[in-house]
Amino acid sequence: MDIRSIVKDYPVSLLKGSLDVEVTGIQHDSRKIEKGNLFIAQRGFTVDGHHYIEKAIENGAKAVILEEEINLDIDKDITFIKVEDSTDALAKFAANFYEEPSNEIGLIGITGTNGKTSTTYFIKSILEENNVKTGILGTIGAIIDNEVIKLENTTPDSLTIEENLRKMVNADTKKCVMEVSSHALELKRVEYTEFEVGIFTNLTKDHLDYHETMENYFNSKLKLFFKTKKYNIINIDDDYGKKIVSQTANRVPLITFGIKEKADIYATMISFSLDKVSFILNTPNGSTPILLNVPGEFSIYNALAAASCAFAYGIDLSIIKKGLEAVSGIKGRFEVVPTNKDFTVIIDFAHTADGLEKVLTVIDQFAEGRKIVLFGAGGNRDKTKRPIMGETVAKHADFCIVTSDNPRHEKPEKIIDDVVEGVKRAKGNYVQIVDRREAIKYALDNAKPKDIILLAGKGHETYTIIGDEVLPFDERQIVLDILKDKEI
Repeated sequence: MDIRSIVKDYPVSLLKGSLDVEVTGIQHDSRKIEKGNLFIAQRGFTVDGHHYIEKAIENGAKAVILEEEINLDIDKDITFIKVEDSTDALAKFAANFYEEPSNEIGLIGITGTNGKTSTTYFIKSILEENNVKTGILGTIGAIIDNEVIKLENTTPDSLTIEENLRKMVNADTKKCVMEVSSHALELKRVEYTEFEVGIFTNLTKDHLDYHETMENYFNSKLKLFFKTKKYNIINIDDDYGKKIVSQTANRVPLITFGIKEKADIYATMISFSLDKVSFILNTPNGSTPILLNVPGEFSIYNALAAASCAFAYGIDLSIIKKGLEAVSGIKGRFEVVPTNKDFTVIIDFAHTADGLEKVLTVIDQFAEGRKIVLFGAGGNRDKTKRPIMGETVAKHADFCIVTSDNPRHEKPEKIIDDVVEGVKRAKGNYVQIVDRREAIKYALDNAKPKDIILLAGKGHETYTIIGDEVLPFDERQIVLDILKDKEI
């Protein structure tokens, strides 16, 4: 494709070369440049792509998009184009290069602090029960033709989004369910992506290292509901959900869901057990009993969000029921490890105070023995939530094991101290073990009959991030390996 077709009517200044040059692809990472690519010098949090222009050209870039004119001693025939905002340009040019795939697929965006991943799986299950081929873009990766492709972020960069949407369209996928993070909305990763439906799950304290205030965090999420073409679907039990309703009510048709407040889609006759939850799903088209294979009140909310989406698309209630009940479990979401022991090990992705509160509330209802919670907090992330997480866990747990969770470039001992501050505030019983594998071994070695051990924070992740290294760390396998070694 030539650059003129990629740029179209986007405002640019041609500094050198021609817009009629053919390029083989787009990249914003100089390390991934292939011969004939267009390199977009993007400013990131810690890295400025302008510093890697020469490297990109050395690796074969034929043209460069940049924000500022720089002095480069380059003799090669390279096209240089200046834009005002290279992040915005990346989103627009990626959409153009991949021929605007979001116009050819029904895109459903889900935003909120918790529940996004589970909701995507519930929606996918319902849609496919209705014979609608569906893909996913989210925390666990891109799912195209039921193949899982790993992604770097909950919502990847705009280039990766457009590339994967094009793959879905080419695979005859009719709908895509996308987790849309606040970072993605704020950093324009979905700026030129068309959404049919927007879904709001909830909003609780998180990512304040980036957003600084809850108001900023909320306003980032709010952007999604001004991008939708068909429906907005809102959790009306959440105070921020009410704010979204008040600010977007007259844009597109609105569907609310909830348990406590009056809603269009709601649950009644709720009954919990350790591994399931049952309720009556009520819609304007009738009611039906639902038996979910994922426990907890939070699972009801996720199911209601999915049912609301299906209702928006006119799917029959019987199909909605089949789709919801067909989900047998979601990796890293209240996942019970098959240990064959007289205690229970649960893995969950909960990594905020609210997420931990929801999971622990479920465990509180059925725990017969001790509740042992192993958890930590991520490095180079919102520090203010760490003591709150510690206090939340200590209020529920009989024993806390505070350990590492992707320390990145921070000292894990310092992160643990921040968490323990909250544990102490709640007068919780605890131990600090920096090495997460040793912490898991400690939990298993000291388990008693009927204990429930919750390994929180990692969920579906099969790695740990220490410094710049991404190291293998699969908690399920680690648990099974430790128990196997104990038997030898």
